[in-house]
Amino acid sequence: MTQPDQPLLVLCMKWGRLYGPEYVNRLKNSVARYLSYPHRFICFTDDAAGLDSGIEAYPLPDLGLPPEHKDLRWRKLAILGENVFGLRGTALFLDLDLVVVDRLEPFFDHPGKFLILRDMDLFRPKPLRRLRPERHRFLNMVGNSSVFRMEMGAHADVLDEFVENPVAAQSAFKISQQFMSDALNRRGLLAYWPTGWCVSFKNHCVPRLWRSYLRDPAIPDGAKIVVFAGDMKMQDVVAGQGSKWYRRIGNIDWLIAAWR
Repeated sequence: MTQPDQPLLVLCMKWGRLYGPEYVNRLKNSVARYLSYPHRFICFTDDAAGLDSGIEAYPLPDLGLPPEHKDLRWRKLAILGENVFGLRGTALFLDLDLVVVDRLEPFFDHPGKFLILRDMDLFRPKPLRRLRPERHRFLNMVGNSSVFRMEMGAHADVLDEFVENPVAAQSAFKISQQFMSDALNRRGLLAYWPTGWCVSFKNHCVPRLWRSYLRDPAIPDGAKIVVFAGDMKMQDVVAGQGSKWYRRIGNIDWLIAAWR
């Protein structure tokens, strides 16, 4: 893309105590290293203590629900609001538990109105799902909201749909990314990053089964972001945990260097 008229936005969210400010700071530094386009790095948080200078801290955006319907797991939907602290422009959202390993410009250059990581791309194929075709089609459609791009304020109708009947939405969908993907797909707006840009550490970097005893984890060719999907969490891996008898983690100096 040509240089944008206004700085691009890179967004993240932090609440509670699961992730400390160092996760935000490291993500911000990674973005600065791998994104040459002018940009603002914004963190929506309930506690801005410890965040580095250069990080714009905003309160957590409100979903607009009464207290009895507030579910923190669905809080990310609030970013879709029509007026989120007056922010405008193209925004790339990144979860805190991921590691940037290559250039981020393609995430802004790739065409599409709403782009997201296809959730199934992070996991190994599950052939038995095809026995339930409707369920298979649904899961094949769902995006993983750890990495998505949008125009701020352009999809407020999706949030409005949720706020109109949150009970029905939370009954029909297990997590917010399923609801968001379904709503955008019905509007013909859902598109996905090219396969291989975002990879799972457990499923794509760590060799399978006995092969993990012969080779250390490595970045697949073409990968730009390593995501920690499923039950192996980034904080455990960088602390030297996560190995099983059937899965050796091995040397991950490259991962620790990219993260820190």
